[in-house]
Amino acid sequence: MCVAVAVLVGACSSEPAVFAGADGTPRVQLVVPSDAGGGYDLTARNLTQALGSGTPGSTDPDYDVVVLPGSGGIVGLGRLALERGNPDLAMVMGLGLIGALETTESDNSLSEATPVAKLLEEPEVVLVPANSPLRTMNDLVDAWRADPSALSFAGGSAEGGPDGLFRILLARAIGVDPSASQYRQYEGGGQLLPALLTGDVDVATTGVSEYLDQISAGTVRALAISTDERVPVVDAPTAREAGVDVVFANWRGLLAPPGITPDQATTWTDRIRDLDTSGRWQDILTRNGWRSSILTGSDFAEFLGEQARFVHETLTVTP
Repeated sequence: MCVAVAVLVGACSSEPAVFAGADGTPRVQLVVPSDAGGGYDLTARNLTQALGSGTPGSTDPDYDVVVLPGSGGIVGLGRLALERGNPDLAMVMGLGLIGALETTESDNSLSEATPVAKLLEEPEVVLVPANSPLRTMNDLVDAWRADPSALSFAGGSAEGGPDGLFRILLARAIGVDPSASQYRQYEGGGQLLPALLTGDVDVATTGVSEYLDQISAGTVRALAISTDERVPVVDAPTAREAGVDVVFANWRGLLAPPGITPDQATTWTDRIRDLDTSGRWQDILTRNGWRSSILTGSDFAEFLGEQARFVHETLTVTP
């Protein structure tokens, strides 16, 4: 199994992208609709490792990771729509794309894609720089309540994406108006990290897997995670353990282009279902603090609708 990385050019062209290996063998493309270094990118690269056999002569396809950032994933979704009928391409997506569609004026929609599968869930984490005076989640809660406008927050998604939503849920849980604090949106964790390390922002809410190296090295400090249980890869309490009644998880999935045949859609869902029995995939989940959460086909389509309603309701509730 070979993995290549490319930047998809001609993103506004109406012609489908055509890819092949040096020997002419068709290759499966995984589109990353955000900058390199973020959660979508990390998911795609790990997914290629789990799906490919790595065995010479295997009939499993080779994979390319194709980076196409912009507008919280909407640029990638638009490109996906142009690939109508192409069974050899899929796009990594998640709650961030749902949020981007909710908070931006766009002609694109999820109806332009074929739902393939929900793959995994990931805890969000509250991070501060190592030199921050905020040592614990209790410190953050006290400072936030005392002067909400004095703290700046940031995330690698739009306000309606997982990072922004987690901040909103935390604020409401402690009795703070979310709009009283600044939230800066970055295009994925790769852009967010420098802002946090340089002190441009005080607090980041983001996915655990994107910052494991920095947490381990001690350059950032994890105050709490969002899920109902701790994860072995991060030494931090859950928000509930820290006295903030929030349980929340980000997730990631796959969309295929519109117009693929039922058999082609089944090929994709079969690939994903096989992950549940893959030791390689289980190792990847553990290493990144992820939890398997596979939903396919119509179940995933129904889940997407539920998530769209959740995002809309969270953003429109009066504090």
